[in-house]
Amino acid sequence: MGRGHRGVLWTICPVNTGNLWDIFCKVIDNHGDVGVCWRLAVGLAARGERVRLWVDDASALQWMAPGGAPRVEVRPWTPTLDLRAVNPGDILVEAFGCDITPEYIAVYASSVRARGLKGLWINLEYLSAEGYVARCHGLPSPVMSGPGAGLTKHFFYPGFTADTGGLLREPDLVARQAKFDRTAWLRQQGIDWHGERLVSLFCYEPAALDQLLNQLAQDDPPTRLLVTAGRATAAVQACIKSQIGLQPLWNKRKQLSISFVPALTQLDFDHLLWACDLNFVRGEDSLVRALWANKPFVWHLYPQHDDAHHAKLAALLDWLKAPLSLRQFHAAWNGVTSVDLPGLDLAEWQAAVTAARTEQLQSDDLVSRLLSFVSKKH
Repeated sequence: MGRGHRGVLWTICPVNTGNLWDIFCKVIDNHGDVGVCWRLAVGLAARGERVRLWVDDASALQWMAPGGAPRVEVRPWTPTLDLRAVNPGDILVEAFGCDITPEYIAVYASSVRARGLKGLWINLEYLSAEGYVARCHGLPSPVMSGPGAGLTKHFFYPGFTADTGGLLREPDLVARQAKFDRTAWLRQQGIDWHGERLVSLFCYEPAALDQLLNQLAQDDPPTRLLVTAGRATAAVQACIKSQIGLQPLWNKRKQLSISFVPALTQLDFDHLLWACDLNFVRGEDSLVRALWANKPFVWHLYPQHDDAHHAKLAALLDWLKAPLSLRQFHAAWNGVTSVDLPGLDLAEWQAAVTAARTEQLQSDDLVSRLLSFVSKKH
């Protein structure tokens, strides 16, 4: 065991066992990119592969995965890093269009040609339920110029249907979930729970956040809101300050209790979702984890200036066969409409999530599909 970039622990991979994967990642959207890449790396390593995760900012792994993982090595990827001396891996993964350093591409191209191989360069794309995903998944893109000329990229799209790349899921997920003890976990986190409804909040800064807090403060049954560290905590604290300034007796019935939780490991983030009766999540990785949690969830998409996230949200809700109340809530929560948040209908939302999760559990997960794809191409 050694210490990697910015204090991140990594495990040296044994040689000559399994394929060696080089996964490149740039942290852009609040650690979601490295979160997905870490789950992918760990999933590959658990099935006998060796992985080097090259990341420009691995600091989030200090709390996300503090113990590292066997057969996964975290390496710094900085603009000044000279990759010409690196012995490249067998399979190259470019996560979310991060544009791998040309010097490394040149070394990789030279290496595979010297071994008489075609090489395998995979573009791991963003998750979406939109129709283009199935059409584009697996398509080749020959590289016509530059240091990678002669190589072929292949697009690999995560998705919700059989003709896509699937979703990240650990083989033992269902078994671990069945053994989960909510009461014990909450006690370990120092959360004073007395049987009230539990709601987790992992979001950006939704305009409807004040409406949600008001709704929970007036609703029955009583609710404990578990707010994740970072932007969600800052947003909730600002809302509470504003509410108290406008209404000094806000939440006077004490129907709403709030607990601010620290940054959680990926394992404990799963536990948070499993523990709650309703989960508000944001981004790609937490959306998938919310589905596996088998609890009603509301997804907050990163807002895009051209409103492209509206179509992405609509596609997800269509795939989920979301009832009207859940569609209306998502539309208000994501600013698609300016109407007030509708009431919570957890029983109806639960039925939609359970049906979708059951269907997904019958399908191969992303790592299985990726390994099958690689096997066919090799």
